[in-house]
Parts: sequence; structure tokens; C-alpha cells
Amino acid sequence: MKLWKRISSLLLAMALTAAVTAGCSSGASSSAASSEAPASSETASAEEASEPEVSSDAEESESTDVSDVTIRIGALKGPTGLGMLQLMQEANDGEKPYEFTLAGAADELTGKITTGELDAVALPTNSAAALYNKTEGQLQIAMVNTLGVLYLVTYGDTEITSIADLAGKTVYSSGQGTVAEYAFNYILSANGLEAGKDVTVEYKTEHAEIATLMASGQADIAVLPQPFVTQATSQNPDLKVALNLTEEWDKAADGASILTMGCLVVRKDFAEENKDAFNAFLDDYKESVEFVNANPAEAAVISGEVDLIGAAVAEKAIPECNIVYIDGDEMKEKLPGFLQILYDANPQSVGGAMPGDDFYYER
Repeated sequence: MKLWKRISSLLLAMALTAAVTAGCSSGASSSAASSEAPASSETASAEEASEPEVSSDAEESESTDVSDVTIRIGALKGPTGLGMLQLMQEANDGEKPYEFTLAGAADELTGKITTGELDAVALPTNSAAALYNKTEGQLQIAMVNTLGVLYLVTYGDTEITSIADLAGKTVYSSGQGTVAEYAFNYILSANGLEAGKDVTVEYKTEHAEIATLMASGQADIAVLPQPFVTQATSQNPDLKVALNLTEEWDKAADGASILTMGCLVVRKDFAEENKDAFNAFLDDYKESVEFVNANPAEAAVISGEVDLIGAAVAEKAIPECNIVYIDGDEMKEKLPGFLQILYDANPQSVGGAMPGDDFYYER
């Protein structure tokens, strides 16, 4: 009898345990499952308490779906926009949630990103630093997309085989007060020459104006960026590339920096609030850069279709435009030396101060 009582007690305890377990399980079950049997007030309370948590998780999952976030991107009609060509095509085809705004001048884009009309823009790297300072750190650099695109072009019988050959010569250039000026002056200085003293530099407002002067024989030597180099040399067989100024920069810097001319800037608040979506965009951007460099002819067709650069010029220019994708630690390693050189030449070229560590976006 005592043994039977013990067994009965054990069975009763197991039954109570199963009931408690079932009650806990019903609190996490769906409303359809819980309607199969009447619930006690305690079980109903458990269900009610758990429902908001499940709903919150679902909402959070939906909010982090990268396809739900539209990213508004600005790009210049030039080399800094070429790496995005595949993205532009995918956006036009409705495959990616990106909206592009193309502009002919950087100031058209800087105004729109500072007012929040755009989320990310491709700009010269010194403009990115200046905007960081102007907005007190509200803009960050996400990646470097273009290295040096400057070339020394000569007309006719003019022979320039080294920077030293420019002594006593007049060189035409555009981009006064921009990277083009500071880079050329740095290269001259590293070769013992001073702009305005040993070399006369005549600045013009537009690249196209210089190309016209060269084509007509009114200018013998000029500093031009791609794709204007390709455009000018294609139209006039008397024009030729004498020096690649990216190579000349590398000689002058001796490994201390690289000529990093273009980048992508993002609004800090946008990147923080949409980190997964923005990181997915950067992954797409990297793939686009690889596609453009590997398929210049196909990319050039897209360039013509989106009115970035004419297809014929783009196909020849892409291999000469140093289109890259550099982010993270490599960007933080290579960019500061370049910005320091610009700052030393003119602090206002980077906004009056060297940017802090928070200038660099971290994934």
C-alpha cells in the first residue's frame, strides 16, 4: 500500500509538471493554436504579454530588409561616376533600390547632401574633407573610387619626357584651387621647380576650353584629366600624352601617399540608421567597379545610355581612369598622407583642418 501511494504521488507530480509545461508552451504559441482549448486568466495574460514582443521582432526584421531602403546617390559626369555604371543600369531596370542624380559640377551635389536631399555622393576627396569640417563631422568618407586621372598632354613637335623638361615652359591647366592645382604644384616642387617662377601655369575655367586651345595649336602643353585627354587626343592626332601624373606623383611621394582624387561621401545619420542597407550598397558598388574595369566596352554603352560620358569616349577612357574600390583600413592607411600634402599646400583645400578619425566610415 505504501508503495502504491508513492507511485500515485509520483504520477501526480509528473502530471502537474506536464500541465505547467503545457501552460508555458501555450504562451508562446500562435493565437490559432491557443484557441483550441479555453485558457486560464494566467495563461491568457502570458499570451498577451508575449504578443507585443513577437510583433516587435517582426517589425525590426522588416525594417532591416535592405531592399526596403532607397538610397539616393549623386555622381559627377566624369571619372568618379564611372565605377557606378552597373549600379545605374540595375537601378534603371528596377533590380536595385537606388536613385541617381548626375551633375556637371561638384557644388551641385554638395548642397544636396548637406540639406539631406541626397544620401551619398561621389566627390573629389578634398571636397569630402572640406564638407566633413563644414558640417562638423556629419559627413563621412565611405570609400575611395578614383586614383589619379591627370595627364600632361603636348601638341605637335613639343617634346616633354620628364618634369624637369617643363622648366621655362608655359603649361595650361584647369581646376585652379582644386586637387589638379595642388597635385601639379607638389610634383613640380618634388622636382625642384616652382609654379609661377620656374614654370608658368595658365589656368582656364573649363577642361573643354583647354582641349580646344590644344587642338587649335594655341597651347603646346597642358594638364588635362580623363576623359578629356581621350576626347582631345582622339579628335586631333597632333596631340599626345607625354606624362602620366599619377606615376609622377608616386615618384615624388616615394610611397608616403597615393594620388586619391575621387571618393564616395555618405551622411553619417543615414549610414547609422541604415547600416545594413548601406553596406549592401557598398558590396554592390565593389562589384560594379570590377565589372566596369573588366568590361569597358559594355560599361561604355551604359555610360552613353545614362548620359554620363559618351560611349565612344568612355570605352577608351575607362582603362586610363584608375577606377578603384578602396575602403576600411586600406583607405585609412592611404588617404591621410594625400590630404596632408593638400593641407600643407593650402589648409583651406581640405576645409581648414585635417579630418579626425571619425571622418572614415566603418562597416
